[in-house]
Amino acid sequence: MPKQQPDPLRRQLGTFLRTRRERLTPDEVGLPRTGRRRTPGLRREELALLAGVSATWYTYLEQGRKIRASEQVLNALASALRLDRHERDHLFQLAGHAPLPEAVQPEPLPAEAAAVPLLLQPHPAYVIAGNYDVLSHNQAAAQLFPHLTTEANRPPNLVRWVFLEPAAREVLVDWEPEARALLARLRTLSTRHPDDPRYTHLIDELHTRSPEVRTWWPHYELQPRHSGHKRLHHPTRGPLDYRYTAFHLAEQPEQTLVIYFDGGGPSGTAATDAAPRT
Repeated sequence: MPKQQPDPLRRQLGTFLRTRRERLTPDEVGLPRTGRRRTPGLRREELALLAGVSATWYTYLEQGRKIRASEQVLNALASALRLDRHERDHLFQLAGHAPLPEAVQPEPLPAEAAAVPLLLQPHPAYVIAGNYDVLSHNQAAAQLFPHLTTEANRPPNLVRWVFLEPAAREVLVDWEPEARALLARLRTLSTRHPDDPRYTHLIDELHTRSPEVRTWWPHYELQPRHSGHKRLHHPTRGPLDYRYTAFHLAEQPEQTLVIYFDGGGPSGTAATDAAPRT
């Protein structure tokens, strides 16, 4: 009896898994290197270990055999492979599942609240949601935080900008401590919304695209909002000390208006007045 061939989707699924497995290294996922490797990337048994499945079962899946992967297993594989949003959808389609639901729409922001940053020009100002989506901002903020708005199909996000926009490492004079503190605050806020896709999708994307997030997130750092200031590199005036303050909207307490005031001199010479950190 002739050997049954896998159907085209199963063959594509196996190829897709193999190519994504081969682009990762043991160092990237925290596994020790063992012996000489004849093929690039992770071995099948290493990926199976990361995803919490048996090596034999995963091998059958990659070979295109007629087995069905649950959504839970597919999510585990997607996380282990560091897949981005589009790759996750593709994985689910190839495995015979509907794509994961799209992220929810941005939080509604009353028109009168959205207009406030515009009224505060020339001081940089913006309104952020609890997950750091930037719901409204003025021209001064756009100038101070270049490339904040880069995608038409989703709102800009301050955490995504800090970790994924190269310009952020030039603007934030103290990038690493600022980035670590922001990630700690995101974790603190996300614990209030464990099933909210606005947070889970953002955290998944950061893990996929940022090596710093993958390194720092397991440390489980938490940080409440507290007083402080930032050193920012202004596009025309150079490095400056900025004080900033935050106001929570009455109807939406997790929506925050943030206003920046520069100290009037080069970085290191501003006044030491502190304002709530966001």
